[in-house]
Amino acid sequence: MTRFSANRLTPYLFAAPAALVMLLALFYPIGYMIWGSFRAWDPSQSITETEFVGLANYARLLADPAFHESFWVTLVFAFSVVSVEMVLGVSLALLLDRKIRGMSLLRTLFILPMMIAPVVVGLVWRYMFHQSYGTINRMLEAVGLPKVDWLGQNPLLSVIIADVWQWTPFIFILSLAALQSLPRSALEAARIDGATTMQQIWHIKLPLMAPVLIVTLLLRLIDAFKVLEVILVLTGGGPGLQTEILALRIARTAREFRELGEAAAMSNMLLMLLMVLTLGMFAFTRWQEARARRLRFTKEEEG
Repeated sequence: MTRFSANRLTPYLFAAPAALVMLLALFYPIGYMIWGSFRAWDPSQSITETEFVGLANYARLLADPAFHESFWVTLVFAFSVVSVEMVLGVSLALLLDRKIRGMSLLRTLFILPMMIAPVVVGLVWRYMFHQSYGTINRMLEAVGLPKVDWLGQNPLLSVIIADVWQWTPFIFILSLAALQSLPRSALEAARIDGATTMQQIWHIKLPLMAPVLIVTLLLRLIDAFKVLEVILVLTGGGPGLQTEILALRIARTAREFRELGEAAAMSNMLLMLLMVLTLGMFAFTRWQEARARRLRFTKEEEG
């Protein structure tokens, strides 16, 4: 082996142990989960002692109305919270993208909710939503409005509000960082050309922020599909199945119903859904990059 070849291989040799650990930590659990989803498996058995049942677990899930309900609740919850958080977070970033006294303090205050443990968030909002002595109902009473049974009559709205409160700061911080890294020359040129504030936002700021916003959207969407602690503490998935998202149903199927095979099958279906979303988002990003390159090439040709 020549010295040049050895130098080229050195970085890979140093990275190999970490890559091996990552591969084992990633692919072994996924492979174990996929294998378990094809077996009639309960916690009293080792997976090697279980009976192979093929696609029976998946067929049972597809025919289960409770699974359909949990799947629908998951979709509604995830897309609702991410949509509201993106609108609020980006709007706050656009509003505060200016020199404001005490901005560092404001940023610290904004990120406090996302630093709180999810279990604590669930407990705080559970007491705030309490029908008799909750803070929110007391505020409604103070302005002459009737009390609302938040966790009984509006459970899904309640968990959406709690999640939006906790994770809008995440969108805000990333959006503000993206705004402050935009090329000032483009904004100055727009101002000189007489562009209004809304025109600058719509035609310059948001398009330039798009790569960061797409990644932020993807991260939050994936995380929203896996929310567990806040809903578990706040509503326990009830009343009925009104707030039982897939992550909670997977945990209950494994722990309470003792059906590890079905829980593994549900986990695989959730994983496939997240993979489709991820690949779709990456495809959209690549399309946007290709479009931007074509536009830049066209402008260069015209110039």
